[in-house]
Amino acid sequence: MENSVKNHTDVLIFHTAICAEASQMSLDATTEVACANFDCAIPTLRFGMEIKMDERKRFFKALAGLVVPIALQNLITNAVNSADVLMLGYVGQTQLAAVSLANQFQFLLMGIFFGITSGVTMLSSQYWGKKNTDAIQAVMGIAVRIGLVITAAVTAGALLIPDVLMRLYTNDQELIEIGASYLRIVGISYMTLSFSQVYISALRSMERAAKSAAISAAALLTNVALNAVLIFGLFGAPEMGVTGVAVATVIARMLELSLCLLDAFAGAGVRLRVSALCGRNPLLWKDFLKYATPALVNDCVWTFAFSTYSVILGHLNADMVAASSVAATIRDLCAVLCFALASGAAVLLGIEIGEGNLSLAKADASRSCRATLFIGILTGGVVLALRPFTGYFFTLTPRAQQYLSWMLIISAYYVVGQAMNTLLISGVFRAGGNSRWGMVCDIVVMWGISVPLGFLSAFVLKLPPMAVYVILCMDEAWKFLPVYRYYKSGKWLRDITRTDEEMERSAL
Repeated sequence: MENSVKNHTDVLIFHTAICAEASQMSLDATTEVACANFDCAIPTLRFGMEIKMDERKRFFKALAGLVVPIALQNLITNAVNSADVLMLGYVGQTQLAAVSLANQFQFLLMGIFFGITSGVTMLSSQYWGKKNTDAIQAVMGIAVRIGLVITAAVTAGALLIPDVLMRLYTNDQELIEIGASYLRIVGISYMTLSFSQVYISALRSMERAAKSAAISAAALLTNVALNAVLIFGLFGAPEMGVTGVAVATVIARMLELSLCLLDAFAGAGVRLRVSALCGRNPLLWKDFLKYATPALVNDCVWTFAFSTYSVILGHLNADMVAASSVAATIRDLCAVLCFALASGAAVLLGIEIGEGNLSLAKADASRSCRATLFIGILTGGVVLALRPFTGYFFTLTPRAQQYLSWMLIISAYYVVGQAMNTLLISGVFRAGGNSRWGMVCDIVVMWGISVPLGFLSAFVLKLPPMAVYVILCMDEAWKFLPVYRYYKSGKWLRDITRTDEEMERSAL
């Protein structure tokens, strides 16, 4: 019995020892595997971080290549507008207000062209991703033909019935007379936009933003130089005042058109062919109308709403008109980088989608949002920083100066929402071929809420002028939440290009 117990105990001890040794071996093996995995995980983690860093560098380098020239172009454009306002401010507040109201028609026209060129950008950037230059030229031809019809109508109105057009914005007879004399001359320049604006948009879509900026810069710097000469009668020229501004604008637009035509047919980038511009392509016509029409309606809705804001303010008093003109000029001058980010993102994301890199486009859209939010907040700070110095540069009545001070505070907050909404609606959504959602959003917010509230507050409730201005500036805040929610849904991301075979079949 004792021997049996002893033998059983020995077997148990031996079995326990074997198990312990096996467990130790298993533990050692597990430890080795774990250490090996950890050692592998470190370089893998580093590699992943390096990829992310490389992606960020690639994104910001590509975006900067588009944004910097566009921002410089926008800066020059707004600097010229600021110079016009500044020089006319020295001539008189009445002249400043009259030209500001008369330029609403150019503002409307540029809004229409922004819609047309958005269609050009939506299609051209994706086709550039596929390096299909024939399709790009066909899209340009479609846009130019549409633009010619629109500019012909607006030019006829400016030349033949300028006083009737001015009465839409003001009932002040002096402002009507000055504005009508300005429109009779500047209306000539509207026809040039039908080609130059389309061509500049196509250059950006083909990653030639620097060239488009150079063309616009040459025209705009010519404009501001001639303004100074003709407004004040420098270098022996006649002192023409408001008429001088109109003449300078016509000459500058003619120069811009000439430079566009020279570049287009010199073949520096893509040599344009008249046959391609004027050719028949039913499928691209269908696509252009499908994608450009909502963009055009969207921008017309937005532009006409903003112009209606001017109608509302113009019927309050002349001081509100002058102050809002200066505030808008300062805000637009400070926000050039925000709008350039939207334009650059539209091209960059469109090219990536055309190349088939949908996941990359989605990641870059997120990066664009973060960059725009930062720049928008920075821009608001710059607007506030400029507020104490406006009295040194603009000759306004004490009441107008007081209005302006409050308007700039409001603008500092307004520009953040404007930057984000512009990026998403005009940049990200349109890059993915979705212009319809932004159109619906702006119709509801601008014409369903903002404009009716503006008329109600100004002419029914008769609220103080600055209260009316605050209500009109709430539009971007109302838009932001639904816009951002739609962006997060990812429904905007689509490749809208056609194959060569599809276009050939449609041309038969």
